[in-house]
Amino acid sequence: MPINDFLTYLKHEKRCSPHTLTSYQKDLMQFTEFLAGEQVANLVDAKTANIKNFLVHLLQHHLSEAAVNRKLSCIKSYYRFLQREGAIETNPASVIKTLKTPKRLPVFIEEVKMDQLLDNENIFDDSFSGKRNKLIVEVLFGTGLRLAELISLKDKDVNLYEGVIKVLGKRNKERIIPLHQTLLKEIEEFISLKTLQNFDNKSPYLIVTNKGEQAYPKLIYRVVTSCLNEISTKEKKSPHVLRHSFASSLLNRGADLNAIKELLGHASLAATQVYTHSSIERLKSIYKQAHPRA
Repeated sequence: MPINDFLTYLKHEKRCSPHTLTSYQKDLMQFTEFLAGEQVANLVDAKTANIKNFLVHLLQHHLSEAAVNRKLSCIKSYYRFLQREGAIETNPASVIKTLKTPKRLPVFIEEVKMDQLLDNENIFDDSFSGKRNKLIVEVLFGTGLRLAELISLKDKDVNLYEGVIKVLGKRNKERIIPLHQTLLKEIEEFISLKTLQNFDNKSPYLIVTNKGEQAYPKLIYRVVTSCLNEISTKEKKSPHVLRHSFASSLLNRGADLNAIKELLGHASLAATQVYTHSSIERLKSIYKQAHPRA
């Protein structure tokens, strides 16, 4: 069964982001090339041993355990899809366990630095792109949206009267996120600003390019990286860092972990609990700096 059928299923039924679709396509093409070297002509014919050999091959080429697990997850999903379609009877990847990976704390930007960034008039000018770029950072830091969720957000998803946005996340799970007054005002002003632009086509999406088209991942990455370069020396500077910053800020200010889980759209509390480790590490750092005996 063609890989494209699987990607179509992910796009329309699982609502996976374009970034995820591209990654899965690359992973399956890489696996296909490896199987050819093992004299296996089709993905359908792969056995458990072939998959294990592929994982060993990746590790031998110095791929991290986390990266290998991501590729394994893709392969497992593909074979579950084949099972569902009746192309195979058993999933050859189902018995393969994920590799143990070292726990890494999420990277986040401190609140004081985010305030410095968003209050700096020299970074964001009054042009359309300047207003849009600031809104990108404000929305990501103010709501904790995923990249794909931000790109898919439409003007109609913003309820200016209630002060909330409606977000359609992973697995078609819908959630409501409140907006603080500053962000609410900036969204309202930006929507008005868009109507004054001479765009050929009026886009329904909140974040658009300078031509009025729906924003794309590289644009968001470029904006976020450029802005975070102004305030941070951390190596990682991505939209997801602002999502981490949103969650960490809420936790540090006493927000309930279950509430943060709902705001982030996590399926389980386990995914949210990683931020408690971040908070503990921050407390340890403060203790070491402040206690006379530390």
